[in-house]
Amino acid sequence: MILILKQTANQEQIQALIAKLEARQLTVHYSRGEQSTLLGLVGDTASIDIDNLRADDAIEDVKRISEPYKLANRRFHPLDSQIKVGERTIGEGFFQVIAGPCSVESAEQLTCVAHSVKASGATFLRGGAFKPRTSPYSFQGLEEEGIRLLLEAKRQTGLPIVTEIMSDSQLKDFDEVDIIQVGARNMQNFRLLKALGYIKKPILLKRGLANTIEEFLMSAEYIMAGGNENVILCERGIRTFETSIRNNLDISAIPLLKRYSHLPVVIDPSHAAGITWMVQPLSRAAIAAGADGLIIEVHNDPKHALCDGAQSLNPQEFSKVMEDIKRRANFEGRQFDLK
Repeated sequence: MILILKQTANQEQIQALIAKLEARQLTVHYSRGEQSTLLGLVGDTASIDIDNLRADDAIEDVKRISEPYKLANRRFHPLDSQIKVGERTIGEGFFQVIAGPCSVESAEQLTCVAHSVKASGATFLRGGAFKPRTSPYSFQGLEEEGIRLLLEAKRQTGLPIVTEIMSDSQLKDFDEVDIIQVGARNMQNFRLLKALGYIKKPILLKRGLANTIEEFLMSAEYIMAGGNENVILCERGIRTFETSIRNNLDISAIPLLKRYSHLPVVIDPSHAAGITWMVQPLSRAAIAAGADGLIIEVHNDPKHALCDGAQSLNPQEFSKVMEDIKRRANFEGRQFDLK
């Protein structure tokens, strides 16, 4: 439920209204926009008498939200959210590029890639320490050692790090990770999502291979319902009948998510098609559609990568793609956030 406040409502009236609502065991979210001030109510609102609320001197109008996701809903929070990660900002007006290898394989490999992607303009370093794989015989990552190597690469380059979590039991291992990634296979791991709701660390939530936009936003809602509003949505392609590419990048997801939600949207062109030469055109499409950033896989020796070499750019290819990304992001009026 959303309460639209009168422009004449003073702070004393607003605070009195909030206290009255909280006394009914409702969680109240205050949102002040350019045109209006809103109070979003979360909890059992079914028994609330709307006419009674409308009679309050501070309230202009009352609206119920029909969608099952409330906190992630743009009607609940009209302005685009900006997620702070150290000195960087992900969201409206800023554009970020997260780059690095699919999996952390060695100190030499990660150090080489980290320095090269920073030199090309990447603003975050990605790398898989724990790798969920379809086959139990495939490389599963270096696990805790992988996180240690990521932190060392961060120390050397200053790039904040992004890496994937597999279970709520691993949270302590991620204390120093800047952004925790929830992979496509874990998008509906509700126990994990609930646990991530109790921390304040930014979460990069990837859409599942066969999930609807509403299901995607409901997974974000699980995290936000626990109190963590630092959620970044990531479209990484969905599974279709097409066999010539790995997945189909759902470009339509960008304007849809932007219309329905206030959360930042990042695109993963590498996992989408699974082909290196498609990364650049898909990146262009994502920027034009309004994405807030990209996550791109880069490996110093893709032919011998232990994971997803076919979709990984080498440092030279990434440098060329980055030049194109910078031009297009700047042309679209989004600040390329280099610090």
